[in-house]
Order: sequence, then structure tokens, then C-alpha cells
Amino acid sequence: MGSARKLQHSAALLVLAVSCAQSQAEQLTVVSSGGFAAALKLLAPQFEQETGHHLQLEWGPSMGDTPQAIPQRLARGEKFDVLVMVGSSLDQLQAQGRVVPDSNTPLAASRIALAVKHGSTQPDISTLTALKQTLLNSHSIAYSDSASGVFLSKVLFARLGVADQIKDRSRMIPAEPVGQVVARGEAELGFQQLSELIPIAGIDIVGLLPEQAQQVTTFSAGISNDSVHKGVARQLLRFLAAPQAAVSIRQTGMTPASTSAQ
Repeated sequence: MGSARKLQHSAALLVLAVSCAQSQAEQLTVVSSGGFAAALKLLAPQFEQETGHHLQLEWGPSMGDTPQAIPQRLARGEKFDVLVMVGSSLDQLQAQGRVVPDSNTPLAASRIALAVKHGSTQPDISTLTALKQTLLNSHSIAYSDSASGVFLSKVLFARLGVADQIKDRSRMIPAEPVGQVVARGEAELGFQQLSELIPIAGIDIVGLLPEQAQQVTTFSAGISNDSVHKGVARQLLRFLAAPQAAVSIRQTGMTPASTSAQ
């Protein structure tokens, strides 16, 4: 009987421990732009396993007028705990009072790449001259409605002197990965962050734009002022910015940021 009572007592303690752990677990709603999406999908299960907390992941562009864009969703009153997006867009939200000021945390640097449909001839973009000629020779060009596409359409094409020549065969793609448009054969050339092109099937990545034509975009994370789980949210930011997260970030084509969460 004594042994049986001890077993019952141990089982009760185990149930109590599991119950306490479950009661302490919290769920964070995290919205991320596409550039950091692949890395977040790798890192989220690791965070959940290490902490016992659960992450509900949602997606949307860092900017733009589409209903899915993170600023538009916030303006409609949607509630999130953590925002992961282009650093300049996060800075704007912080200036509007939507982000806890000391939570703004750089996570990774991302570069723009070019993709073509799988099996297609890969054009030369190794130099500015080659990139310019590739654009002039192309039949159709697609780029994103986020940071990389804004840079291409507003800055780079003009800098290369091809804006007028290619404007009728260039288009911005809202709320869809550019790689999917290229994979369907609806655009000959597709430009987007390398991290957003890597996961797409049916395309070949030609490579990064030459450095003289490149824009490096920082992706950052911040805690929403609306969050009711700010302690756990800060724990997630520290995790995403920690050295052990760097391996997953590099796997997705980005360079981990050197700074860490405070």
C-alpha cells in the first residue's frame, strides 16, 4: 500500500507540474513581412520548444495599400504582439506610437536577387552594364510592392537610364510572391528579396544584383503597444536576435544583424 500511495503521489505531482506549465504558457500573435518569413518559419518551432509558448504566425507586406499590408491591418484595429518588417516601416509605426520604443530590434540584412522561370536561359547581371542590357532585352519584368520593388521602380531603373524604355513591360506585384508570377510564366524577370525567392518552386535564381545596383534592406522586430504579453514578446525578440538564430537566418539568404535585443 505504501508503494501504491507513493506512486499515486508522484503521478499527482506530475499532473500538477504539467498543469502549471500549461497555465504559464502564453500565445503570441506575430505578423511578419515576406522577407523574414522563411527564417521565422524555421525559428518559431525552436522558440516554442525552448519556452513552451505558442506563436500564431501571420503574414503581410511591410508597406503599400493592399488590405494585407501590416500598416493597413493595424489601422483597421487588428491586434498583434510582435511586428517583423522592413526596418524603415517599423520606424514609421514607432513614430506613430504603435511600437514599444525600446523594443525596436534589427534582425537581418537582405539583398535583392533576380529569378527566371525554371529551365529558362539565365541572363547576365554581373555588372551594371550587363544588368541594364538584360532589362532592355526583356519582354516582361515583375517586382514586389514592398521595399525592393519601390527601390527598383523609383530609383534603380531611373539610375540605369531605362525607366522610360521598360515602363510598359514592368509591373509591381501586390500581395503575392514575385517568384510565383515568374513560375507561372507571367513575367520573364522577377526581382525580389533573395529570402523571398528561395522558397518558391518553379524558378531559378540567377543571383544577387551587383553591389552598385543593390539596396540592402534591414528587417527588424518590435513589440506592439497593443500587446498584452509584452514580457514574452521581449523574450521572442531576444531569441530572434541571438547568435543561435543566425544559422537559420543565413539559410534563408539573409545576413544576421550584429545587434541583439535589449
